[in-house]
Amino acid sequence: MPKGSEELTEARKEEIVTACEKLYKTMSFKEITIKDIGNATSFTRTSIYNYFQTKEEIFLALLQKEYELWVHRLRQIRAEHERMNGEEFADALAHSLEERENLLKIMSMNHYDMEDNSRMERLIEFKVVYGQSLKEVRNCLDKFFPEMTVQEKQDFIFSFFPFMFGIYPYTVVTEKQREAMKQADVNYVYLSIYEITFAEIKKLLGV
Repeated sequence: MPKGSEELTEARKEEIVTACEKLYKTMSFKEITIKDIGNATSFTRTSIYNYFQTKEEIFLALLQKEYELWVHRLRQIRAEHERMNGEEFADALAHSLEERENLLKIMSMNHYDMEDNSRMERLIEFKVVYGQSLKEVRNCLDKFFPEMTVQEKQDFIFSFFPFMFGIYPYTVVTEKQREAMKQADVNYVYLSIYEITFAEIKKLLGV
């Protein structure tokens, strides 16, 4: 790690992650290189290796940032409502993910590679924030659905979090994919992130 204040280190890491985030809007995970990310920062490309050793570590940090923003939104939902019924909670939770399309996009692509090609300390940092998201969903269930049993809450979490990995590819499709489905004569119903998530949450809650 280069010499300097902790604030400078965090600022550099944030700049790298932000550069990656901007590139990811127009380029795929496979297309983006460390060189591309370095060229989009205000310091030399080789300096990136002082903070992240692989492209996967940078994307893992971006995923961590997305989870942090989602956790913040979950806490807001819990703080802003004294009570919610199943449909209201499904609506709020679905909107919270609709706002985090990048979270869903990264989750659905190369997640195993990101974790496998990141150092243990980077992976632990990510897992801490991931654990916070599990806890916050559980906190919401505890507050709004006290009648649910411990097992029912566990079942909700173990069903909902794996479901999240499939939201993006099922809702965000290219024209090429649409045309392929059409020519394959697949009668597919296209839903938005909100629609598919809202429906799943209501199903899990038995609403």
